[in-house]
Amino acid sequence: MSDWPSVGVVVPTHDRPRQVRAALRSVLTQFYPGRIEAIVVFDRTKPDESLAVDGERPVRVLKNQRTPGLAGARNTGIAALDTELVAFLDDDDEWLPGKLPAQVAALGTEAEMCTTAIEVDYRGRRNTRLAERTSVRHADLLRSRMMMLHSSTFVFRRSALMGGLGMVAEDAPGSQNEDWDMLLRAARRRPIAHVDTPFALVHWAGSHFESRWDTKISSLRWLLDRHPEIHGSPEGAARVYGQIACWHAAIGDRRQALHWALKATRSNPGEPRAAVAAVAAAGIVGVPTVMAALHRHGRGI
Repeated sequence: MSDWPSVGVVVPTHDRPRQVRAALRSVLTQFYPGRIEAIVVFDRTKPDESLAVDGERPVRVLKNQRTPGLAGARNTGIAALDTELVAFLDDDDEWLPGKLPAQVAALGTEAEMCTTAIEVDYRGRRNTRLAERTSVRHADLLRSRMMMLHSSTFVFRRSALMGGLGMVAEDAPGSQNEDWDMLLRAARRRPIAHVDTPFALVHWAGSHFESRWDTKISSLRWLLDRHPEIHGSPEGAARVYGQIACWHAAIGDRRQALHWALKATRSNPGEPRAAVAAVAAAGIVGVPTVMAALHRHGRGI
């Protein structure tokens, strides 16, 4: 019997037949002495049963039985597992060698959740995003979303997901910002263990969520309602207000863009997203153009 905890990996997917196979391969080829099983959850599309595998590292294929969307798909996978740990992996991302052993070691006996740094691939250009710390606290996540803490790096104790921490919020509009919500909830309970080595390759181009501006707005406002303490962090509040301003500018709502840009500036005069929103609202440059430029450097709005 291995002393390493068993790990269940939830891979939600919709319509990425090639990418999901690469994602699974990166899981099944991990050097890890303990038990690994993967569950691919098909959301709003017919399951591909050819992905199912028996053996020492089985792969199961399920259909999302809960709320349509990413959150419901993840929770379908969580509920179907009996492993000690649960890990997430998006269908267009890949784990890099050494991820699981490093995270299990970092979890120790106290942490309920662990993340890693990431390598971002945007149209063939790669950038590493580090957190420059080994522990993430609630105050850190109020100041910043910390985008390097990507959901494809999340590892949890299943007992926490089925207990006090809870599963993924299925009422998040469009299943967006549910990952930040989960980080905030986890860090409120105890610090999140972090391995500051890029152990996940995250592909940004072609995201299902990239240009869903209305959903970006509603999901951020949902997050502010769930975590009002963000308003008390000048930097964190300004960041969110500035993002909302940018998304309003992207849909051509100049009045709301300037309203939220002003809120961002009042919270933190140095918030750059306020300036981006103002310039975009004036029609000088489009938000997608700014996003593409930032993505080439592994960053986002």
